[in-house]
Amino acid sequence: MPSTEGAPAKGTVAHLLPQTYKRMVAEWLEEDTPSFDYGGFVVGDDMAEAKLLGKSKGVVAGLPFFDEVFKQLDCTVEWHYPEGSYIEGGKTHVATVRGPVRKLLLGERVALNTLARCSGVATASSNLLSLLRKAGYSNTLAGTRKTTPGFRLVEKYGMLVGGCDPHRHDLSAMTMLKDNHVWSCGSITQAVHAAKSAGGFAIKIEVECQSFEEADEAITAGADVVMLDNFTGEGVRACAKKLKDKWGRGNEARALVEVSGGLTPENVEAYVCEDVDVISSSSIHQGVKHVDFSLKVVPKVQAKGN
Repeated sequence: MPSTEGAPAKGTVAHLLPQTYKRMVAEWLEEDTPSFDYGGFVVGDDMAEAKLLGKSKGVVAGLPFFDEVFKQLDCTVEWHYPEGSYIEGGKTHVATVRGPVRKLLLGERVALNTLARCSGVATASSNLLSLLRKAGYSNTLAGTRKTTPGFRLVEKYGMLVGGCDPHRHDLSAMTMLKDNHVWSCGSITQAVHAAKSAGGFAIKIEVECQSFEEADEAITAGADVVMLDNFTGEGVRACAKKLKDKWGRGNEARALVEVSGGLTPENVEAYVCEDVDVISSSSIHQGVKHVDFSLKVVPKVQAKGN
């Protein structure tokens, strides 16, 4: 899977989002205020504005979710930094939100939580991709399916903003045959044939492999991708070369070679090899540090002065 960096874009990452994300936002707001809004009663409905401040370094990501939170609350958002921008922190004025003050506060925590998490994923994705590019790797860095239940769309979106491939979105997007599938079925060949009978020509098949022999069997059976799982860096280079020598490279390749399993910024450089088409790592989205944001309502006196 060659890198698509530099390819002409027809739209923005936001154009990929399904309309269902708006329903997700509504559910988040309902979860946060299931009955009375006591704080909103205190402040009332006077018009106000609030500054979104970026307090730590990172890539800004998740604008559509942030926007939708406040759109559903009859507020407007003016962005001063476009999505994908890198901010230096130190209370960078990232956006201005305007609307009834109780609604600014009603959406505050939901919007900030989403933006902070999405930006954290984008930042980790961008950082690891930069590390790999400096190490000479020009192919694809991908995430994994180790995402937070109910929050997958936001995390996959953050990977895309950070420049990475989000990998399969769910069990229906691709057939990935892991060791448990193979053991339950009897063999790699049987598992691949069964997968093909169900998914037909439209669903790609990937097989998790522990050796060259397993990967070779998977490709022979018709797998589209073989994942070299939990190999050493030296083992990956040797196995990937052997597979490419036998099954072809580039447009002639019979299957893609993916490497995964415990890869982190601390060890991933050892796996850099142009015979590897995809490096996948959950370190770009699982347990990543959030980018810190706050939303500060402009005091009335200051607002009048503006």
